[in-house]
Amino acid sequence: MQFIEITTYTTTEAADLISDLMWNHTNYGVAVSDPQDIQELKMQKNPKWDYLDDDLLLSTQEAIVKCYVAKDVFGKEYSLYQEEIAALKERAQDFLNLGSLETVTKEVDGDAWREVWKSHYKPIPIGKIVVCPEWIPYEPKNGEQVVKIDSNMAFGTGEHETTSMCVELLQEYVENGDTVLDVGTGSGILGIAMVKLGAKKAYMTDIDYVAVQSAKKNAENNGVLSNCEIAENNLLDDLSVTGRVVTANITAGVLILLSETILPHVEEGGVLILSGIINSRVEEVKGVYQSLGFMLLQHKNKGEWNALAFRRGE
Repeated sequence: MQFIEITTYTTTEAADLISDLMWNHTNYGVAVSDPQDIQELKMQKNPKWDYLDDDLLLSTQEAIVKCYVAKDVFGKEYSLYQEEIAALKERAQDFLNLGSLETVTKEVDGDAWREVWKSHYKPIPIGKIVVCPEWIPYEPKNGEQVVKIDSNMAFGTGEHETTSMCVELLQEYVENGDTVLDVGTGSGILGIAMVKLGAKKAYMTDIDYVAVQSAKKNAENNGVLSNCEIAENNLLDDLSVTGRVVTANITAGVLILLSETILPHVEEGGVLILSGIINSRVEEVKGVYQSLGFMLLQHKNKGEWNALAFRRGE
């Protein structure tokens, strides 16, 4: 089978948004290469890396987002992708640095790249939650809860700092019997993790069809589909849905836009966990939510990224 590789050059802050757009047009995986992550690995001397080529730091200062589209549907999908890129530029360029958004394509013969891509994924322990690709057998130990993710159809695998910080915070605040919300669920990893941590009901929504299908498949694979309500819509349009714990792992700009509408969905005394916030905007996000009566409980930081936990006043 022949594929076309699509590569878009962007920024650290916008990489996840570009990744989301690519997922609209492929079922074969999206890869993000971010020089900021490489620099942080070098500074931290991360034990997962035996050797780091300094040339990687010199090759580009842009984040690179890449996906593969089957050649027989490429024309239609690429045209739609270009329209979405143009719409994103019009909507977001005033408050988000999108970078060059230069996009290049090339033909790839065969699908050996898929197995190479899969080989990079390993089980990821995050406290007592272990995020594990579904094709890798894993036996939980010492009270671990395993969240299986099909990374062929996923928007989140636990590797990104924004996701891992959310999972860490959820373990501190989710209680048995909770009703919880996950806005912009992507692969469903956060909603599934909350059910594994004891939540009785998780409302999970996304405005992207592929994300919703991914979340449903992952919830079913984890045996928690009956505890989840997963829908393709904007949860914040339904004022009747509230949760004791609410998560939103998106971007700073979107979180600010949602700030007033998200408030009624957090129960009084409940916890709101926000992530996807770059360093340059974290104080802005804090200020907006604190002005609405949310009390800051925790601020987590990993490299360029931040996660915040708030409590809504009673």
